[in-house]
Parts: sequence; C-alpha cells; structure tokens
Amino acid sequence: MKKIEVNAALTERYQTTVPEPVRRALNLQKRDRINFQILPSGAVLLAKAEPEDQADPAIGAFLNFLEQDLVSTPSSLSLLTLQRAKELQALAKGIQFDIDEPLSPEDD
Repeated sequence: MKKIEVNAALTERYQTTVPEPVRRALNLQKRDRINFQILPSGAVLLAKAEPEDQADPAIGAFLNFLEQDLVSTPSSLSLLTLQRAKELQALAKGIQFDIDEPLSPEDD
C-alpha cells in the first residue's frame, strides 16, 4: 500500500470528521470506535478499535503494564541465553500438560 497523507480540521469543540481515505483504509462504519495510541515520540497511531464485547480487559491491562514497564526500565530486558534456556527446561522437567485441555472450574 502506498503512503497517503490527508488532513482534517478541528471544530471549535475539538471535533473532526475522519477523512474518507482513512475511513476506507480502516474499514470504518458509522458508530465504529477508533483507538488512538500516543507514542513517546509524539506520533499518534490511529486504528479501528476492537468491539467492546471482544476486548479482554485483563489482557489489555496486562499489555499496558508490560508496555509501561518496558518504557520506564528498558534495562530490565535481557537476552535469553542458551544457559538460561537450559535452566528453565530443567525447572519444567517432568511437568505434563495438554494445551488443548479445558481448564477445571477452579482454574477458570
């Protein structure tokens, strides 16, 4: 997809109309919601928001927590070395699980 730039004006009440090329690119329909992400650089990403009934607030909160942690303490990131991978494998040795098995009611 080629780069397209469009502008829109703000009203006295800070409202705007989403330009037609943007509506088309995001497949926006009337009453759809829009998500804005403000990056540390000041750039703003615009995307079609997930419908409310599909958004998982726990996942969203966790991802926001991770993002804030990574932004505030990037030094906490480290490479997964072969030695550390072996240590983690040793810790998990003998643990059996089926990823497709449903959770029990007490784990749900």
